[in-house]
Amino acid sequence: MVNGRQMVDLTAFAGPSSGPVEWRISDRPVDYVEAVAAMESRAAAIAAGEAGELVWLLEHPPLYTSGASGKAQDLLEARFPLFATGRGGQVTYHGPGQRVAYVMLDLKRRRPDVRAYVAALEEWIIRTLAAFNVRGERREDRVGVWVKRPDKGRDFEDKIAAIGVRLKRWVSFHGIAINVEPDLTHFSAIVPCGVVDPRHGVTSLVDLGHLVTMTDVDVALRAAFEEVFGCTETRAPETTA
Repeated sequence: MVNGRQMVDLTAFAGPSSGPVEWRISDRPVDYVEAVAAMESRAAAIAAGEAGELVWLLEHPPLYTSGASGKAQDLLEARFPLFATGRGGQVTYHGPGQRVAYVMLDLKRRRPDVRAYVAALEEWIIRTLAAFNVRGERREDRVGVWVKRPDKGRDFEDKIAAIGVRLKRWVSFHGIAINVEPDLTHFSAIVPCGVVDPRHGVTSLVDLGHLVTMTDVDVALRAAFEEVFGCTETRAPETTA
């Protein structure tokens, strides 16, 4: 089956923009409530023309988030705090070993098309994974990026990266999460993103046998981002947006 998002023209997302996108990496786990407040503040400033675009890379302490389509029954065990959030999607896990990238872009200037934006985020992830010889794929009926697992059986595949976005005044926030080396058992307390098919699990780069560091992934993320969305610039390290 041809995935419709594969056919989307992504060239418009590389510009025009107000200049390079700020690229920021937090070196400590960031509290979820703090992160959401920072994103909302920065998104409002971007919409008002008072701040530039930002990609913020971080890790969270162990927690679960429930998106706009989340269902109470998808939390099987209250192992960690659960936060309701306005992003798209259902219930997912964030924690150490997972690279979260919060993406605050002015889509009104770039391209006001939510479907195309999600396709661009998927393409960013797919190109990042390709740097480690991992073939990430889209699925028509499931947002996110998946890898085939023939070692587990016929038609088995695992999710390696999640996507959840929100827009205010055509400025994006929330973003993506790539599993580098998280504790995959923490996903067992939820129905990840509402996917109940036993053939569809969760994996990570290290689980697939790629002994990469978070720094390795950050370098690949930046290179792939610039291919899809345009140039970036680094400023002094900070922990708030």
